[in-house]
Amino acid sequence: MKAAAPSLPEVNFSDHGDIRYLHLGTEWIQGSMRLDAPFEIELEYVQRMMAWLLFMQPQTVSRRHAMQLGLGAGTLTKFCHRKLRMKTTAIELNPQVVAACRIWFKLPKDDSRLSVILGDAQEVVAHEHWREQVDALQVDLYDHEAAAPVLDSEAFYRDCRSLLTEDGCMTVNLFGRSSSYERSLARIRIAFGADAVWAFRPTREGNTVVLALREPVHPLRGELAERAAVIESKWGLPARKWLRGLKLAG
Repeated sequence: MKAAAPSLPEVNFSDHGDIRYLHLGTEWIQGSMRLDAPFEIELEYVQRMMAWLLFMQPQTVSRRHAMQLGLGAGTLTKFCHRKLRMKTTAIELNPQVVAACRIWFKLPKDDSRLSVILGDAQEVVAHEHWREQVDALQVDLYDHEAAAPVLDSEAFYRDCRSLLTEDGCMTVNLFGRSSSYERSLARIRIAFGADAVWAFRPTREGNTVVLALREPVHPLRGELAERAAVIESKWGLPARKWLRGLKLAG
């Protein structure tokens, strides 16, 4: 007899002023959207998930492929698809989350550049189909309790690295003040190499975004500053502020 599939949490939302929040059956926030600017990024840590832009030439971005593991409120998926004009793929296990994003969070229908796939992120990253096909991999995989990443093994991060193109980058949302953070960071450093991993300081809420490059790259500070200025003017992200909090994760 086939084992029963695990039950998935109920999906709901709440509005506070101009901000709509996504919840998975608890008070924990799983994503957000400004009602008057549904395609912008409102939360600071989610903005930082875009910091891979610092390591790519801005003029090449629209020709690249972004993948999100965990749809959340669709914020990263919408931004990559609508604002950056990238080929964008999102992997989400819970069909209720996909439906909620389409009904409540302005997620567009699939088209020639957008594909939202119902599936298990662990199976996706292990599949040969995606090998070396992703330029920007954004990993935000928390359950309804938001206690620790659902997928967090060294093997998982090795599979994530295998998805990346030669100059590709992974960003991961971790809880920087949690006891699990150092363990997660150590696994990423083993999978990618210690000199290929960068990290932000935690946000006020405790989220720490870690960047891991397929191959180590250490741009000059001036080059990063020039790219940050372009990112701010072109896409409205606080990239110059990123430079004050982003360092090699030694």
